[in-house]
Amino acid sequence: MITVEQCRLAPKVLLHDHLDGGLRPATVLDLARETGYDKLPADDAVALARWFRTAADSGSLEKYLETFAHTVGVMQTRIALERVARECVEDLAADGVVYAEIRFAPEQHLEAGLTLDEVVDAVLAGFEEGRVAARASGRGIVVGALLTAMRHAARSREIAELAVRFRDRGVVGFDIAGAEAGNPPSRHLDAFEYLRAECAHFTIHAGEAFGLPSIHEAIAFCGADRLGHGVRVTDDIDLTAGLGSARLGRVANYVRDKRIPLEMCPSSNVQTGAVASMADHPFDKLARLRFRVTVNTDNRLMSDTTMSREFMVLHEQFGYGWADFERFTVNAMKSAFLPFGERLALIDDVIKPGFRVLMG
Repeated sequence: MITVEQCRLAPKVLLHDHLDGGLRPATVLDLARETGYDKLPADDAVALARWFRTAADSGSLEKYLETFAHTVGVMQTRIALERVARECVEDLAADGVVYAEIRFAPEQHLEAGLTLDEVVDAVLAGFEEGRVAARASGRGIVVGALLTAMRHAARSREIAELAVRFRDRGVVGFDIAGAEAGNPPSRHLDAFEYLRAECAHFTIHAGEAFGLPSIHEAIAFCGADRLGHGVRVTDDIDLTAGLGSARLGRVANYVRDKRIPLEMCPSSNVQTGAVASMADHPFDKLARLRFRVTVNTDNRLMSDTTMSREFMVLHEQFGYGWADFERFTVNAMKSAFLPFGERLALIDDVIKPGFRVLMG
């Protein structure tokens, strides 16, 4: 049996984690007091953490997203953004994460007068402070930012240009997020065409709360490098004859053949109703069918989770061991929006040696 304490020792790679979904409950309270935000549903850290977890367990992506009003509400100043970003990196490093891509939507942090550039600059400064603090405690971590555009808004081209403007300063890619239903990724084609022309990386939330058409548009029309969640790719897989005789449709075949990474978030996928239960999660089926699956947290506050806990959930549900977790971690590192040489160095010098120690 593997324990969560052992999982913390594993070198982990995180591709899908939202900055505004990973605040410490105590930090939410502190920032609310400092900024005058008076809408929090609880006034102590334990109760607030419980409220976020309970409210997020709605079985609906739309209701799940409503919880972010409180975290975004206290992240409107440079000081707040720097603190949240710094603590995010410190928390991930303490959990054994060696590479992380943290996403946030700059357009959601303008209420106190910050500009888009100032928001990004503040978050990147916080990331650097977190890296320095982690290194001082003996934990190395590499962090990149993903700039997210909200799919129901009309600023995706502007955010894409922002991502390119900051790509040599710590921004590694672009993303769109928000409620999928009624907001197809093809509405943002001008942003994706711009990014492709600039040879920039991007991922798209697709196949979480909406079905196969969302995935098809993300890869066929928009050209996504990765799929955020992508659990509904199973809609294009016929398993009636068993896993060994699975029949893949054209979209599923394309995703597998092109090795398009799936940024799967097991606990979150259950909370949002993307899957009915952990036992029903398609992670194991997709892994056995050799899709490029990766393990992620999505929103650590809302799901009360860490990468170590996500490993444990998969271990307990599907019986995965260290060799499996090494494969999923290498999958993620291969899929990172980082130059090839840097990816290879982390795989050969950090990830594989770390798992060899755990496997004895």
